[in-house]
Amino acid sequence: MRLVLGYPVEQRHLQTICQTAADWDVIDAGQDRLAEEILAADVFCGHAKVPLDWEAVVQQGRLRWIQSSAAGLDHCLHPAVVHSDIIVTSASGVLADQVAEHTIALIGAMLRNLPRFIEAQKAREFIRRPTRDLHGATVGIIGLGGVGRRLAELLAPYRVRILATDAFPRDKPAHVDALWPADQYPQLLRQSDIVVLCVPLTEVTRGMIDAEAIALMQDNALLLNVARGPVVVEKDLVAALRAGTIAGAALDVTEQEPPAASSELWELSNLLITPHVAGQSGTRIDKMTAFFCENLLRYRQGQPLLNRVDKKLGFPQPSPGPLPHAFL
Repeated sequence: MRLVLGYPVEQRHLQTICQTAADWDVIDAGQDRLAEEILAADVFCGHAKVPLDWEAVVQQGRLRWIQSSAAGLDHCLHPAVVHSDIIVTSASGVLADQVAEHTIALIGAMLRNLPRFIEAQKAREFIRRPTRDLHGATVGIIGLGGVGRRLAELLAPYRVRILATDAFPRDKPAHVDALWPADQYPQLLRQSDIVVLCVPLTEVTRGMIDAEAIALMQDNALLLNVARGPVVVEKDLVAALRAGTIAGAALDVTEQEPPAASSELWELSNLLITPHVAGQSGTRIDKMTAFFCENLLRYRQGQPLLNRVDKKLGFPQPSPGPLPHAFL
């Protein structure tokens, strides 16, 4: 068996993987050699950030399992993979703490007007400006998966009202006031002061936040996207922010990354952008390696894999319980 890695492991991670893989050949391809090495892989763990010929991979008939090192799966759910027998598992939930923390930081920054205060500091101005409260607000979470559920847990002590939608609206946490099916997100948009996007990028969610959806939001509402850029139609968001039909937005992801120098996103005073860093962590690779090795053991022993993806849906179906604490 030949295992190809496509995420930034260090020597200590490689040693742990080699011990778990035992008699397998383990190739640390990085991104530079990934397009070549994956053609001869039985198992691939990583996140392809370079173009891969997935049709050729499938035609080789060798690859059996893809373990994504990211929660998002748009990098590997090519139609050829979807219609093949290749198993796909995601890293959903592994970085939920970090993404939820970052979301809280973005919410606080927008509500407490920090971008304007930072600019004022640079200009040596000491001027009071309006701020808003998180306590008592209504927060809508679109996508109550690993990140969405962790975010709801962190928000609960602020005594907020939490509304959520999900493709599998079951097992509602006590601190979530309402959990609706995914297609009921319009009523969430109407009622929320803060809307947070935590959905995977699929053909259903691509472009779901367009001009029509934004028009449902309150004029004082904030929109945060910590999911994938194409979930939002950026030109429609720019138009709404310019017109003031919503109060502001914070994006950790954009349609094009980075946005072009000429993008209107850079010009908006009521928009905060961070460069796709919500999942960053000093222990990210440690956690991903521990998670992969657990799944690798399960794979070798013929046991059910964690976060097995329904390839037609584009994300894992909910597991009976949360991920083991060791991976969080």
